[in-house]
Amino acid sequence: MLSSETDLFSAIICAPFGFVGIRTEAENVSELVYLPPRFAEKAPTSKLAEKAAKQIDRYITQPDFCFNLPLKKVGTDFQQRVWNAISSIPRGEVRTYGQIAKHIKSAPRAVGQACGANWYPLVIPCHRVTAAGGLGGFAHHDDETGFYVGIKRWLLTHENVPGYTQEALWNPK
Repeated sequence: MLSSETDLFSAIICAPFGFVGIRTEAENVSELVYLPPRFAEKAPTSKLAEKAAKQIDRYITQPDFCFNLPLKKVGTDFQQRVWNAISSIPRGEVRTYGQIAKHIKSAPRAVGQACGANWYPLVIPCHRVTAAGGLGGFAHHDDETGFYVGIKRWLLTHENVPGYTQEALWNPK
């Protein structure tokens, strides 16, 4: 890992599936990023980064934890509609891309694209959106054995979503 990569983040915290990078800008969290195991932890550089790191840690230990972070407004109006719909999915449940699309009067593929463009994974729980016939992709990746889809499996198992058991956990090597 290059030091310039860690300089991109206000904090990097360890998670069971790798790391989470936290970016802040002024008084807002500007992005959360799933990072592979080649990264290392980085202590928060601001009070806001520290608050975000603590909340992510709480979620990792308590899947019912509700985030309360100031988020920078990003995305198109359409993406905002998708992200609002996703944010209403309770822990322990999933919706399909088609169900979200029907709810907001759109198309499943467009919903999938908006899910992949989510700047605030965990806070906006896009992992709770699946394909009609299976897991679906995650973070613009659809390799069923890849790093990102492994994170989605871990998160659904962590939240006790029916059909996702300990056998579905992805263990980084």
